[in-house]
Amino acid sequence: MFDLTGKVALVTGASRGIGRATAEALAEQGARVVVNYARNEAQAAEVVAGIIERGGQAEALRFDVASSAETEAAIAEVAKRLGRLDILVANAGIAIDGLLIQLKDEALEQQLAVNLKGAIACARAGIKAMLKAKRGRVIFVSSVVGESGNPGQVAYAATKAALLGVTKTLAKEYARRNITVNAVTPGWIETDMTRELAPTAREAMLGAIPLGRPATAREVAGPIVFLASEEASYVTGAVLRVNGGMLT
Repeated sequence: MFDLTGKVALVTGASRGIGRATAEALAEQGARVVVNYARNEAQAAEVVAGIIERGGQAEALRFDVASSAETEAAIAEVAKRLGRLDILVANAGIAIDGLLIQLKDEALEQQLAVNLKGAIACARAGIKAMLKAKRGRVIFVSSVVGESGNPGQVAYAATKAALLGVTKTLAKEYARRNITVNAVTPGWIETDMTRELAPTAREAMLGAIPLGRPATAREVAGPIVFLASEEASYVTGAVLRVNGGMLT
């Protein structure tokens, strides 16, 4: 089940967090994984080395999704060199927190460029490659914040909510070409930053999660692997909530 042997997958923002866990999980199922990064070459190389050490296939590729030209050229080159692109996971994202009256245009534009325009550029380039094969999987990593909202994250929430509209639209545009387009909306993921929260803040956040704990990045990667697999061939336009019950 979820066998991805022979598939080529590209994961953006894959040097850490959900992207890294997703790259590792896809490789474990047999996919050849392209690990994208924008700045952290050392961490991306570490991800690739770990995958290869465990018997998988991977390579690192630097490009900044905020540049549409750079993104489209890089993805086209991957598809040409490797002969195919079966799976695209648009995971790269940034959050610059602040209340609306504190939000600067620069912070808004940065988040739009990476989280929304970058994801669209990735999908555009990836789908071009998939159209030739008449099959493919596109998976957007959105956020529970895009569905529920969150004080201090107006720009981030806007970009993540917009991805859900993108998901549903592209699913309808390319279903007849056997290209599925889905999204996952993770909730609170355990990271170095969340582990350092003050006890009272951590307790308050945990109180909003019926399962009573944050997710690991691996627990988000699993649903992404499902959406990338043949077992999800009849799933498109879906928003898969991975939030421990925060939003149902």
